[in-house]
Amino acid sequence: MSAEEEVLRIQKKLNKMSSGDGTGQEQALELLKVLQKLRVNLELLTKTRIGMTVNALRKSSKDDEVIALSKTLIKNWKKFLSGPNKDGKESSSSSSSKKKDEKVDKVKEEGDPKKEKPDITDSGDSKSREDKSGSKDSQRKQASFPAATTTDAVRLKCRELLAAALRVDGGAIEGCATPEELAEELEEAIYAEFRNTDNRYKNRIRSRVANLRDAKNPTLRTNFLVGAITPGRLAVMTAEEMASDEIKQLREQFKKEAINDAQLATVQGTKTSLLKCGKCKKRNCTYNQVQTRSADEPMTTFVLCNECGNRWKFC
Repeated sequence: MSAEEEVLRIQKKLNKMSSGDGTGQEQALELLKVLQKLRVNLELLTKTRIGMTVNALRKSSKDDEVIALSKTLIKNWKKFLSGPNKDGKESSSSSSSKKKDEKVDKVKEEGDPKKEKPDITDSGDSKSREDKSGSKDSQRKQASFPAATTTDAVRLKCRELLAAALRVDGGAIEGCATPEELAEELEEAIYAEFRNTDNRYKNRIRSRVANLRDAKNPTLRTNFLVGAITPGRLAVMTAEEMASDEIKQLREQFKKEAINDAQLATVQGTKTSLLKCGKCKKRNCTYNQVQTRSADEPMTTFVLCNECGNRWKFC
């Protein structure tokens, strides 16, 4: 029996197994082993279309050994089809190279389980299929929120809260990313830091939502929508950095007042070495006298140790 007749015989049996109820996997494994031992060439491969049959069996089979051997055969045939033969010559003859190249591409398309699309770049049909697939994917992405990058319910809910906060004043700005896209990127940046959805992750999300939703702080929301603040930057900003201009001015005012008070507390008073600190036993003190009682009573002396900060009242 010739190699072609043997391949056709095996192909006939494999076709029945791939279209059946999944039984006969042991026999299929034996047939694949026989195929593996046969010397398959380009002409035999393209004439019998055995690659299609083995690939169909791989898809319908539930046996791990059958699937693995099918993949091995397809991989070996793919290498054979894409390279020269053992003699160093091209597999196709010069008189029929164009037809055989088309057959090779078709076998690759139908026989290689790892490729979802053919390698043919000049085919109008393949381009139309790719365009249709791309348009379906884009429509699916626009119709659903958020993008299917995670199935975690907590993360999806956080993205919805962030997007709602960004839509407080009307939502998207023309020419910029949508609130949904920005919310997804911001959540991704926060999740990348913690790698889980624990309390630290949730607190970080809450603080971003509160500041973005704040009606008195539109600057932060606008800067984020237009791209002045990136998602990665907003994910790590502190409460002071996210605060509105009004809050920042108040904090700056309080800080200056606190500095002035501290400076006054240090400057006021009279330094003396006559008094000894009862805590550190050093004579580096500053005292102030304040009238805390009636005018006819002596003033009360308050002492501060400049070394350890100990304070006491000296009578």
